[in-house]
Amino acid sequence: ADELAYTAHDLDDGLRSELITPPQLAGMPIWEMLLEKFRFHESEFDELYRHLLIRYLIDTMVTDLLDSTNQRLQASNATSAKELQLLSNNMVALSDKTAEMFSELKSFLYQNFYNHYQVTRMQVKADHILSDLFEIYTRHPEILPLHIQSLADTSHYYRTLCDYIAGMTDRFALQEHNKLFNPYTHT
Repeated sequence: ADELAYTAHDLDDGLRSELITPPQLAGMPIWEMLLEKFRFHESEFDELYRHLLIRYLIDTMVTDLLDSTNQRLQASNATSAKELQLLSNNMVALSDKTAEMFSELKSFLYQNFYNHYQVTRMQVKADHILSDLFEIYTRHPEILPLHIQSLADTSHYYRTLCDYIAGMTDRFALQEHNKLFNPYTHT
């Protein structure tokens, strides 16, 4: 379910950011299915259509997953969880047709969104910011909040530090980096 939701939302992000455009999706079975459902032309594509398409895509995938899983369970004739575990194939899976469309969408996203140069640039920046924060907090634990400093003497300090950084919102991490590395920012 997570993979379905993440993929659909990544498509949404790509369309919203315009790193992916409707013409790029033309001809993909999953996109054509969405266009047919809402009967609109790509030139009419706007935020409302994008929202409807993504909601319908998630609904279609989840419904297919549930229906396909139910069919597999019925066909397996298993009468217990143990019998299901002993089966050689997965019971919870998309239908073959939908799995193929989903796989094509994921491949498309890897080629056109996840590896887009602008996304890669943002990833490099994020890596730099997180590395800088970890390094300065490691060298100067006295600049951390007191509740984090109190853990500095434990054997789990690095794990705590990683958890602290991982718990930061993007905005907070950027602000923290700016406070610590921009000499013109006052803390």
